Amino acid sequence: MSTTPDRTATPDRTSPRGSVRHLSAEQLARDLAVRDLTDPAAGPHALQLLVDRAARALAGRWGCEVLVHRGERAVTVADNYDHLNYRADDITRDARYTRYVDDRRMLRSHSSALVPGALRALAARAAAGAAPESVLLVCPGLVYRRDSIDRLHNGTPHQLDLWYLTRRPLPAGPDDLTGMIAALAGALLPGAAYRTEERVHPYTLAGRQLDVAAGGNGEGNGGGNGGADEEEWVEVAECGLAHPRVLAGAGLGPEWSGLALGLGLDRVLMLRKGIPDIRLLRSADPAVAAQLTDLAPYRPVSALPAVRRDLSVAVDGADLAEDLGDRVRDALGADADRVETVEVLAATPCRDLPPQALARLGARPDQHNLLLKVVLRDLHRTLTDAEANALRDRVYAALHQGTAHQWATAPAAPAAPTAPTTTATAAGKPR
Repeated sequence: MSTTPDRTATPDRTSPRGSVRHLSAEQLARDLAVRDLTDPAAGPHALQLLVDRAARALAGRWGCEVLVHRGERAVTVADNYDHLNYRADDITRDARYTRYVDDRRMLRSHSSALVPGALRALAARAAAGAAPESVLLVCPGLVYRRDSIDRLHNGTPHQLDLWYLTRRPLPAGPDDLTGMIAALAGALLPGAAYRTEERVHPYTLAGRQLDVAAGGNGEGNGGGNGGADEEEWVEVAECGLAHPRVLAGAGLGPEWSGLALGLGLDRVLMLRKGIPDIRLLRSADPAVAAQLTDLAPYRPVSALPAVRRDLSVAVDGADLAEDLGDRVRDALGADADRVETVEVLAATPCRDLPPQALARLGARPDQHNLLLKVVLRDLHRTLTDAEANALRDRVYAALHQGTAHQWATAPAAPAAPTAPTTTATAAGKPR
């Protein structure tokens, strides 16, 4: 975690859930320096091939113009939430899930934040009499999430929004969404089993979620309801009818209607190529990076050994897995890619702990004791015991909010994020 203290702001409609933490200048600079793998200007990557295939598949289905819209990574809170029909009190606005730059701006938390700007541009063309009869809006980009750490999640995933808008008569029923899903699945994950489930999204009506069977060889028949029970289903997209309120808010008249879909590009690429870990998408290993410019099946590079460390920490009762992941990423910086998993194995209210355990943690009764499994694995070389223990202590320092500590390294220990602290002797080599 950054040593720069978080600033606070008075909440308003765009930040209604209590005081809002702003990113420090250090955090903002680090976040903006992350490469957007969907942007050809930064070099080729297989994610760009998925964007192109998705756009061509849907544009071919509808015979419409394609408008690619990219925008700034720092967007207005209004474009990220209000202009997409989010409620003023929606929990996603909380700083727990949102990276606020200041009172009015934030790092976009989904590619849908690009859509209001694209809709306004389309409305301006329509007002000038220059809009096409139908158009496919293609909005790809890097987004910023406060998320857990595991093989499918990181804090900077890539997403793609695809909105088909038309002034032609559109039945705008379930069959339209079914056709859109089938066309996209066939183009990006041919032969994969998939299913859809009803979901509610602020910016759509008749919303659905699209899940794909990992491995792509379940019992699905392309109709969206297959897959054996033992399959691991991975959420890859959400879609629905474009909400009329969102279109009207951007200045489009009532003659416009359409379909909206948001896609998780990283997960689709992992499923398409058989990539086991999201960290590999940014690998600098030449043997891995060379495979990230096409859609051919991934050929595993020799797996390096994982190191497991179990931690017992005291945290505030409101902390979730997403908070833990975000704190680890902030504290470790570039070394965060060496952390494969932070998994909560057990959670116990500290008030239920025996006095000896409470003292060992230096915990307050209103906190929670978490037993964590931390898996460390460098993607490029084997970690030494000393490196693994040093990483373990940095993760521990970022997460533990008690006043007594158990370090793996001796004699000095890293400073804990909360003060005051009491140094304890090393508890031996952790598991």
